[in-house]
Amino acid sequence: MAVPVRAQKGNVPRWGVLRRLEFIDFRLFWTGRLNRSDLSELFGISAPQASSDIALYQEMAPDNLVYDRGQKVYLRLPGFKPAMIDEVVDRFLLQIIAVRRGWLKKTDTWFDELPPLEVVALQTLPTDAAVLQGVLDAIREKAEVEVHYSSMTGSAATRRRIAPHAMASGWDRWYVRAWSAEHNDFRDYALARISSIGDSRPRSVNPVSDLEWHHRIELELVPNPELDPDRRKAQEIEHKMVDGVLKVPCRLSLAFYLMAEHKLDVEAGKLTPFQQPLVLRNLAEVRQRREVAREMAKQALAAAAEA
Repeated sequence: MAVPVRAQKGNVPRWGVLRRLEFIDFRLFWTGRLNRSDLSELFGISAPQASSDIALYQEMAPDNLVYDRGQKVYLRLPGFKPAMIDEVVDRFLLQIIAVRRGWLKKTDTWFDELPPLEVVALQTLPTDAAVLQGVLDAIREKAEVEVHYSSMTGSAATRRRIAPHAMASGWDRWYVRAWSAEHNDFRDYALARISSIGDSRPRSVNPVSDLEWHHRIELELVPNPELDPDRRKAQEIEHKMVDGVLKVPCRLSLAFYLMAEHKLDVEAGKLTPFQQPLVLRNLAEVRQRREVAREMAKQALAAAAEA
C-alpha cells in the first residue's frame, strides 16, 4: 500500500480515516468517479466529514481527481496514480467472482456497479460452517477427530478418524491435510465431503512424519515443444517464463493438483498441443520424489507405532 503524505511526515490519520481514503482511491481507480454521498452512505458519516476526507485525499494526491460541477461528481484524472491501494488486479476480479457466485455480498465490498460477468463453474456442495470450525479447532488443538466422510476411492467406511494438521486449496477445491487412522498414512480430504465432525482426542501421530507435505519441489513447466514458435512464445509471455521455463515451488503433496489441472501428469504426445500447451519437464523427478517421500513417511509411521 502506498504511504499517505501526512503519514510520511509522522502525522498518521486514524484507522477509520485511512479506510475511507483507501475507498476513495479504490473507487476512482476502478470506476473513475466518486460522489460525496458514496462515503456518507457506506461508512455512515456526515456530509461534512465526507467532504473533509475528500479534501485530505486531494491534499495527498492533487493530480488524481477533479470536481466536475456539471455532473456534481469527482472524476479520475488521466494521470491517476494510486495513493492508498496497490494495483492488484486479482483482488478486484476475485471479489467480483465471489459476489456473482454468492460467496460475498455486494454490500460487503466497495463496488458501485459490477460489470456484466458470467462465471463458468460447476456447482459444488458448500462446506458447513460447523465442519470448518471443527477442522480449524482440531488443527489448533493438535487433536484427532471423527468425521463423516463421503469418499471417492470406493471405501465403504463413512466414519473416519483423522488428525488434521493443515489446509490446502487446489483445483478450485479446499482440502484438509490429515493423518488417517484407517490407513495409517497422510492424505487429503475434500472439505466439502465432510458432512459432520464428532468427538475429538489428542492426536497420536506427529505431523512431522508427513514428508510429502514438508518437502518441496520445483515444477519446471515449459511450452509444449509441438507448438509452433509463435504459440510457444505466447506461452512464455503469458506465464512470465525465464529462459523459456516457469519454475513453480510446490509441496510434494500438492503437486498432483497443479499437474491434474494443467494435464501435466499426461505424458507428452498423448494429447494435442492445444489440449496440453504446457508440459512438465521434470515429470519423472516429481513422481520419483513423491514415491520416495511417501515410502519414508510410511516407515516413520511404522517406527512410531512400534515405539
